[in-house]
Amino acid sequence: MDVEGEIAGTLADVDYGAAEEGIRALLGAIGEDPTRDGLRDTPGRVVRAFAEYCAGYAQDPVALLEKTFSEVSGYQSLIILTDIDFVSHCEHHLAPIVGKVHIAYLPSTSVVGISKLARVVDAYARRLQIQERMTAQIAQCIEAGLAPRAVGVVVDAEHGCMTLRGVNKRAPRLRTQAFSGELAVDPQMQQRFFDAIAAAR
Repeated sequence: MDVEGEIAGTLADVDYGAAEEGIRALLGAIGEDPTRDGLRDTPGRVVRAFAEYCAGYAQDPVALLEKTFSEVSGYQSLIILTDIDFVSHCEHHLAPIVGKVHIAYLPSTSVVGISKLARVVDAYARRLQIQERMTAQIAQCIEAGLAPRAVGVVVDAEHGCMTLRGVNKRAPRLRTQAFSGELAVDPQMQQRFFDAIAAAR
């Protein structure tokens, strides 16, 4: 099933040689000598690093949720997983986005292993992103994969494009959130989710 914002392709499609030449050109453009000892191998290192940073393009996040468990014995409350660490990179400056994702869902007939939720986060974080889109993608993926009665995703993150450049403001955190199903219309259920996030700190 397609989730909005998916990009086709795998890391096998990367032209590593062309990418390394691009990094060499960048080093030269800022006044460095890309042939000196300290920088000679830097283009290759940078390209390999970005291949790792962007490994999520090669993953199908919905497929990560295919293995589910239906024996939930009538469980009728929220399942909440807080403080999933992630590192992403913004698509505007390639600067790091570092933060935590909090997920809640109300199962209908099945649940998923909690490690799979963390893998879904990684699959979307390891792409060039904006936080708002990543938040929506995670929520849409859980909806598509589990068909739950409710989904909530909250993301708290610091953005390198704000802390390392431009206004240079230290440690501001951006919060984004996405709710669907019963969580979108039940303020008390939302508050239980927010309380769980706060209690984990």
